[in-house]
Amino acid sequence: MPFTTTKSAFWAGVRDGAPFILVAGPFALLFGVLATEAGLNIFEVMGFSVVVIAGAAQFTALQLMQDEAPTIIVLLSALAVNLRVAMYSAALTPYLGRARLWQRVFVAYLLVDQSYALSHARFESDAAMSVPQRVGYYFGTCLLVMIVWFGMSYVGAAIGTALPASIPLDFALPIAFLSMVAPMMRTLPHLIAATVAVVVALLAVNVPYSLGLILAGMAGMMAGAQAELWLKTQPMIAPGDTPGDEGDGGVT
Repeated sequence: MPFTTTKSAFWAGVRDGAPFILVAGPFALLFGVLATEAGLNIFEVMGFSVVVIAGAAQFTALQLMQDEAPTIIVLLSALAVNLRVAMYSAALTPYLGRARLWQRVFVAYLLVDQSYALSHARFESDAAMSVPQRVGYYFGTCLLVMIVWFGMSYVGAAIGTALPASIPLDFALPIAFLSMVAPMMRTLPHLIAATVAVVVALLAVNVPYSLGLILAGMAGMMAGAQAELWLKTQPMIAPGDTPGDEGDGGVT
């Protein structure tokens, strides 16, 4: 249904974004707990969540910090994980690029997977939306997710500081990271990229300053990209055809 006002677009975004709090809440809670377990205080945990707002990058950085990786490796790895946000920004520019400067600043700050996915789909399906309505809808998708993300990060940090040191939580971080990565393994290029990255990471485990992780990530991305290009060059086989049947030259 077309929006009549910016306010109605905003509340539509709030409604569409509401289900994502079921994902953001538990991850923020877990991050808060594990961050305090890794040695961060509540102020540092909240600074981390407020400044970065990126679950995958935060868990990546936290894992590397626990492994005592150099600061530059932690930063580069977190940036590499968040490279997709640059593509999100480029995809939203045709729709939000004419918004006011201060609005674009907050759009960039709040750009996460959920806000991008919901907004891009809505903007494509409803070309009649004005720029103010698009901005309103975008901010609406962010409202509940951000409140829950910040709030549950604090709750997790508070719980983490209250837990006795004898409770082992080291295993939870790798499991949490795997739970984020596993659902992404949907296509052959994804599987190839993950496999290559794992193999290179194991082979490069002794590379100084944890640079093996960067090498593994680069190798995985290149392998996945090449697999994607290779698949695009393969001829499509219609149902019922055999690989040997091409065009009208087959024997009938």
